[in-house]
Amino acid sequence: MIHLSRFSPLLLFAALVLVLISQPGDEPSATEIFPYAEIRFGVDASYPPFSVATADDLFGLEIDLARALGERIGLPVRFVNLGFDGLFDALRTNQVDALISALPIDTARIGSVYYTQPYFDAGLVLVSDGTYPTMRDLSDHSLAYEYGSTAESEVRAWLRRIRPFDLLPYDTPAAALDAVRLGEANATAALVDSITARLYLRDHPDWNAEYTYVTNTLYAMVTGGDHPEIAARLDAALQTMFDDGTLIEIIDRWL
Repeated sequence: MIHLSRFSPLLLFAALVLVLISQPGDEPSATEIFPYAEIRFGVDASYPPFSVATADDLFGLEIDLARALGERIGLPVRFVNLGFDGLFDALRTNQVDALISALPIDTARIGSVYYTQPYFDAGLVLVSDGTYPTMRDLSDHSLAYEYGSTAESEVRAWLRRIRPFDLLPYDTPAAALDAVRLGEANATAALVDSITARLYLRDHPDWNAEYTYVTNTLYAMVTGGDHPEIAARLDAALQTMFDDGTLIEIIDRWL
């Protein structure tokens, strides 16, 4: 389960931006905000389980999320499937109204684009049987991770902060999780991204493991810097989905 209520500094910054673009006033209608009478979402549908293209349709977590947002706003949704490198160009040239494509909040872009509040945290998580809930608990124990990944960079940063722990590099994050589940090489915990962790735990329901976030990688929708009203309307609809549990239902459907 993601814990979006635990605001990181980056999330707080994004929330502040949305407060600034959502000041009280006469609220325009949906068709005034979206003059094409539809919401045009740009997506790179090559990243399962968030969005995938078939010969006839698109499917995935973000596809379901976008369609649910359209229902909340009262407009149909149209997807424009783009290569990743073309997403922000399509937004800049008004080919789409918003991007929903596993895009982390990038503070370097704030000012030229608006971000909604995040809908998923794909950061690194520490997975164990619950005995080692934080990185500081790993001293004198063993940690599995994927060799050459962002997890390894985080592991080495922590080695400079706390008493040493044994390093257990593996070829894939799934192999690191296997080591912990099966008790290989005395692995007591694994550091992997939350997407991998959720999918792995779904595939191994008998493993009574828990995870806690170590880093945050927050996925949010993006709108053009000259359209704060679009970001505000999408964010308001997303907030209702937070409040009534619809967002969690969609995430749990795919992860």
